[in-house]
Amino acid sequence: MSVNARDFRVCSDKGICLKNYESNWLPKWIDQENHRGLKQQALVVLEENRQKLIHEQELLWASDSYAMLIILQGMDAAGKDSTIRHVMSGVNPQGCRVTSFKTPSAEELKHDFLWRHIKMLPERGSIGIFNRSYYEDVLIVKVRSDVFAKQKLPPIENKERFWEHRYEDINSFERHLTRCGTLVLKFYLHISKKEQKKRLLKRLENPAKAWKFSLTDIEERTKWSEYEKAYEEMLNKTSTKWAPWYVVPADRKWVAHALVSEVITTEIKKLNLEYPALSETKKRELAAAKAELEKE
Repeated sequence: MSVNARDFRVCSDKGICLKNYESNWLPKWIDQENHRGLKQQALVVLEENRQKLIHEQELLWASDSYAMLIILQGMDAAGKDSTIRHVMSGVNPQGCRVTSFKTPSAEELKHDFLWRHIKMLPERGSIGIFNRSYYEDVLIVKVRSDVFAKQKLPPIENKERFWEHRYEDINSFERHLTRCGTLVLKFYLHISKKEQKKRLLKRLENPAKAWKFSLTDIEERTKWSEYEKAYEEMLNKTSTKWAPWYVVPADRKWVAHALVSEVITTEIKKLNLEYPALSETKKRELAAAKAELEKE
């Protein structure tokens, strides 16, 4: 499954419409009804990228100069959890932390919208994964007036300008992160309404997955078009050269997993990470230690 990850990168200067992105994308040369061979290829790509990521994570840890922040956004049932599980399954858990952001607590609402996320940023040498993120503050907060009302914000005279300021704050924040050595990778898992329905029904029918279902999933589904509009604006306003968005077709989970892994490994390799060079003093110390051990 040979693809160019850049094909899924959002170019905000051109303006995007999600309807122009295929959630069930497959390469044009493949038979849409007979794609078993491609699925096997995708699984091979995923495994190859996992092995590459294991190596790159070790270099990331050893070099201790960069961090990597992976952000996953998408509608309910878009596959964020499974993407983390499949793409990151080989990494060393000591150097990787996953944070799932739920409804803000009373304490978190007393701070600015970035506060709780800043606390969970990855340190140098580490990988941080945000399952949902500060982008919820220009999505659910924007779509749901009841959620917006709980934000404890000062009076707002111009709503449109308020959202523009939020986009500016996010872009400036991510610019700051990248300048300080954090590689920011953002993925929107693009799922169709039809596929979401299928997955929600599976949750209800499977006792092992029913616990994941919430009545709010149905309520949020009624606002599909509003969320789609909010996502489009978010993608257009916050896909930057330093922290671009990737719209990942997610109706087929194996396609999403392969593409996300391809972007991650491609981008982390661009850091040209290397093991720290040993000083002459350190080399002598190691040689002495080796000689001491060999005497035993």
